[in-house]
Amino acid sequence: MTAPPGRPLRGRTAVVTGAARGLGRAEALELARLGADVVVNDHGRPGRDGSGESCAEPAEAVVAEIRAAGGRATAHVGDVADFDQARALVRLAVETYGALDILVNNAGILRDRMVFSMTEDEWDSVVRVHLKGHFNTIRFAAEHWRERAKAAAPGAPPVYGRIVNTSSEAFLAGSAGQPNYAAAKGGIVGLTTSSAQALRKYGVTVNAICPRARTRMTRDVFPDAAPADGGTDPLAPEHVSPLVAYLASPAAAGVSGQVFVVHGGMVAVMERPRVAARFDAKGDVFSVAELDALLTPYYAARPEGEGFAAPEVLRLKRD
Repeated sequence: MTAPPGRPLRGRTAVVTGAARGLGRAEALELARLGADVVVNDHGRPGRDGSGESCAEPAEAVVAEIRAAGGRATAHVGDVADFDQARALVRLAVETYGALDILVNNAGILRDRMVFSMTEDEWDSVVRVHLKGHFNTIRFAAEHWRERAKAAAPGAPPVYGRIVNTSSEAFLAGSAGQPNYAAAKGGIVGLTTSSAQALRKYGVTVNAICPRARTRMTRDVFPDAAPADGGTDPLAPEHVSPLVAYLASPAAAGVSGQVFVVHGGMVAVMERPRVAARFDAKGDVFSVAELDALLTPYYAARPEGEGFAAPEVLRLKRD
């Protein structure tokens, strides 16, 4: 399929979850601007903690924006953390537009609390929406692409499949007041790398972004503030959506299993974990004393508080 210049996603169908506001809305609008037909998913609950009654109006408003600009869009008001509703979301895309080509997982909630104060429900609800919600949609999208690949004629090109997942710098930096959110976002990276390996042979790419933006979910961290020079807000969600559109495009066919930090006109490619040091037992099995002799001086020589978390990512900004 050859798309016209400037509209590389024409003829493609995208699903964007949590697409009624903030990042999801910006992503849905950008994909539509580049030619994609978009299924705008949002549960429509008013609370950023997932509270309130479900409402169709927020998703329908984004659909109306896309249609007013000449695009095609359909609303889906459902909970992606519900297995059956996630199945229905993928089915809606396929039945409405003939196929699913792009899946952008963005839906999420916040229920912040220090680990010593967090309730079971605060843990379960955040992990459910973020991590299970990502799994559910990926599961049914992957099934769709696998079936298309199996039905393809011998020698046919791979199916076109793109998944963009939403992780967070909270996972990278170890956000102290968000153990549920950081754990879910770390799990999304594991789901991303596993899915990238499993779906590569079908022509499907799977990547994750860690976006920083001023949205309803981050209003306590990034309160509303107009740029001093009257320019573009560096934390506007529109700084994130071009990377999502790129990863959804034909140009990114060779990009998979990657994690990106993106905000304010900057994209950082995160490096995979590497072995920092290795210690071997003198015999077949370590003793505690031997480990003490090796590890204690090793950590004594390292900067205090340095661990696996990478808080330095929070200092990233465009020069």
